[in-house]
Amino acid sequence: MSWLALLDYASVLVFALTGALVASRAQLDLVGFAFIASLTAVGGGTVRDLLLNRDPVFWVGQPDYILIAVAAAVLVFFTAHLVESRYNCLIWLDSFALSIAVAAGSATALSLGQSGVVVVLMGISTGCLGGLMRDVVCNEVPLVLKQGELYVSCAFAGALTAVAASRLGLDDLAILASCALVCWALRAGSLLFGWKLPVYKSRPPRV
Repeated sequence: MSWLALLDYASVLVFALTGALVASRAQLDLVGFAFIASLTAVGGGTVRDLLLNRDPVFWVGQPDYILIAVAAAVLVFFTAHLVESRYNCLIWLDSFALSIAVAAGSATALSLGQSGVVVVLMGISTGCLGGLMRDVVCNEVPLVLKQGELYVSCAFAGALTAVAASRLGLDDLAILASCALVCWALRAGSLLFGWKLPVYKSRPPRV
């Protein structure tokens, strides 16, 4: 199994766990858990594959991805009550899922010979869109848009690192590792130390 396939499996598993945790906060039934977990797990990768014109989409070609997401949903359904703070567990699991998915999306675009701009956009899409779908469907404030935290910026930095590592001629494992590490380090720094970018502040118009 290739590193890229392993990343896709890892991304699906961890994102599915976050989706199931959000479903537990929304107090859904088991079918709802499975739906939200699957949507979160494959949402970003689906958009990536459609934009890159990959046929078939990764989970259509290998339905095992959906089975993994459903298994994760069942696991969380019966164990979520054991977690002291499901929100803290959610944001940290999501940080790992983000970094893995950004690396997977960037690597997929690189493997298809796409330009640096497309690689960066595919990394961001793969990392961010599944979680965005999860939060919107469950009526949560999207982590992607939460004020005062780095999120899309982390995905951008990670994908850009993958492009730079590729240009330097590093091997596939080094490209994936550097991408995921940069993305996760920035996200963790934002959560632990409050790292953030300046935000727009409205001002009264000049007379």
